Amino acid sequence: MALTTLDWAIIIFFLALFAFIGVYVSKQAGTDSKSFFLSGRNMPWWLLGVSMVATTFAADTPGLVTQLVRQNGVSGNWVWWAMLLTGMLTVFFYAKLWRKSGITTDLEFYELRYSGKLAGYLRGFRAIYLGVIFNVITMAGVCLAGAKIANILLGISQTEMLIYSSIIVVFYSAFGGLKGVLITDFIQFTIAMIGSVWATIYIINLPEIGGTTNLLAHVNVADKLAFFPDFSNTQALITLLIIPLAVQWWSTWYPGAEPGGGGYIAQRMLAAKDEKHATWATLFFNVAHYAIRPFPWILVGLASLIIFPNLESINQTFPNLTATMQGEDVAYAAMMTYLPSGLLGIVLLSLIAAFMSTISTQLNWGSSYIVNDFYKRFLKPEASDKDQVLVGRISTIVLMVLAALLSFTLQSAGEVLNLLLQIGAGTGLLYILRWFWHRINPWSEITAMVVSFIIAVFFFVNGKLDTPIIELAGHWQLVSGVIITTFSWIIVTLLTQPSDKNTLETFNQLIFGEDSKFKGFGSKIIGFFCGVFGVYSLLFSIGKFIYGEHLIASALLLFSAICGYVISRILK
Repeated sequence: MALTTLDWAIIIFFLALFAFIGVYVSKQAGTDSKSFFLSGRNMPWWLLGVSMVATTFAADTPGLVTQLVRQNGVSGNWVWWAMLLTGMLTVFFYAKLWRKSGITTDLEFYELRYSGKLAGYLRGFRAIYLGVIFNVITMAGVCLAGAKIANILLGISQTEMLIYSSIIVVFYSAFGGLKGVLITDFIQFTIAMIGSVWATIYIINLPEIGGTTNLLAHVNVADKLAFFPDFSNTQALITLLIIPLAVQWWSTWYPGAEPGGGGYIAQRMLAAKDEKHATWATLFFNVAHYAIRPFPWILVGLASLIIFPNLESINQTFPNLTATMQGEDVAYAAMMTYLPSGLLGIVLLSLIAAFMSTISTQLNWGSSYIVNDFYKRFLKPEASDKDQVLVGRISTIVLMVLAALLSFTLQSAGEVLNLLLQIGAGTGLLYILRWFWHRINPWSEITAMVVSFIIAVFFFVNGKLDTPIIELAGHWQLVSGVIITTFSWIIVTLLTQPSDKNTLETFNQLIFGEDSKFKGFGSKIIGFFCGVFGVYSLLFSIGKFIYGEHLIASALLLFSAICGYVISRILK
């Protein structure tokens, strides 16, 4: 496509603004490691919450939702909607605990909770395992999605796109630290929401679509509108609903939806002014991410079924797509080609912003692990703040290069999602219980990590073989990984000794004080269920309003408001 001068002016202006922010806050961010990685621990809940939401809106997110809708209808989104339960668990049970810990990264938890040299080794290993390996896989998926968008909307190759975008995002991430990331996240999220909503309205009213009523009634769309899979279709019910709600949410580790909190979500909570701000930030994130944001992407996914009814129609329209870049997730970017000048610039900017906000957070988070939990902990304990910031900036560049290179080996957003879920399968319950069950120890964590990773590699390689060793559907691979990994680490936990008594007492005193660690569990459980049902009600209410079912939509909205009131009373 040929972008107009107006489109380019919008894009260039905001890219220059993001770079300026990095330079502007670099002096403050570079004073010490806590300023660089945690913004001095004085960030308000609304800025942190928006940053969490902006980070989870990656360049691959609209494509992933479009792919799910095209393949399984609206109900296909339960594969990630189910993660709301994980998020609400963090809100009511773990947000305050993370902020109370006073640590710089969530990996410091290991030497706070466990005793002995093994605790230190576990922390260092996890720094590389998560900060480099897991992080690079996540960013590679985002880079691939960004490359697909750039190929369709700008006509540039994957290599060109990665070179141009990497320079800008690495620049403000390496110089501005977390504060630069938070400020740009806020701007990028605003642009992204305006762009996605405006684009959706325009696309639905294209002559080829003919408005919402025609869209919902179209033969290609009508059977894909249900919020839940067909209960008479056992295969779809198990795959799309039962496994995500019964198994996946508590058992798997996935960036942004870690059971018990973790990763960049924990980083935001640790940067909050206090425990209250950490809790409200996480609550805002879950409401915005699961209820407010999905339907613009869902509607574009449904509309794409009319314009591009199958994968072949997309490939014929865009013949320059390489074999590795073809897929159902491309349909979202394909639909953006119908936008007029000006709006196209805003939407393209929103997708660029989504790409940059996710990559910048992943870079800052990953480099915080490398610096705080590996470099300073094992290589140079006496490292000055200046040394730590320098290493953080260097590692930011290295991580970006590794992610860009790996992106050439991947094919779709769905593939990355399944790979990450399989790698983390069976570890989730451990992360939930380790705050409360004293018997969990470093051997528990090591067992969970090693077993889940071996199983994931086996299934990944098995799937690439011409004649697979085991013929097993993807959802049963996940369940198998969960069962084997969970039983493995529980058995090891029972056969090994817990951390020493003094370490456990010190940990409990810091986190829980003189109170019982189970104090207030009743109200927290009520808050958890109100959060889950309240957010789902809000999500479905928005959907029903779009479908024209106003009575049901109003009832769901009222129920959501009641849940919100109960939550506000509990949090006070």
